[in-house]
Amino acid sequence: MVREQRLDPEVEVLWEDFHAEVNVPSEQLRQWLLTRGSGEDAFGPDPDLDLPEPGRQILAVLRKRKVDLTPGDIEVMREAVDRIRSLTAAKPSRGNADDEWRHSLLDLGHDVLVER
Repeated sequence: MVREQRLDPEVEVLWEDFHAEVNVPSEQLRQWLLTRGSGEDAFGPDPDLDLPEPGRQILAVLRKRKVDLTPGDIEVMREAVDRIRSLTAAKPSRGNADDEWRHSLLDLGHDVLVER
C-alpha cells in the first residue's frame, strides 16, 4: 500500500504561488542563467554550480517534487515569490521595455511577457 505524504497547507499554497510566479520552464531558466553567468571565466566541469544566485537555487527547486522539498527549498520559494511580486509591483515607467527590470525578473524565473 502506497501512503500519500501530506504537506503543511502553507507549503501547498506556497508551492502553487511559486509555480505561478516562476513562469519560465526550468530548461529555459537554465539557459538564461548560463547566458547571464557567462563572461570571461570558463565554466567548471559542472556548469550548474556556476549559475548566478538565486537563480540556481530556484532552478534546483523547479527540478524537485513537492514531497522532496527541504526547509531550505521552502525558504527559496518564499523569497522568490516575495521578490518577484515586489519587482512586478514596482514596474518602471518604461514597463516591459526596461531591460534591467525585465532581466532582474528573468533571473528569478519570471518572464513578464508570458501571459498568465
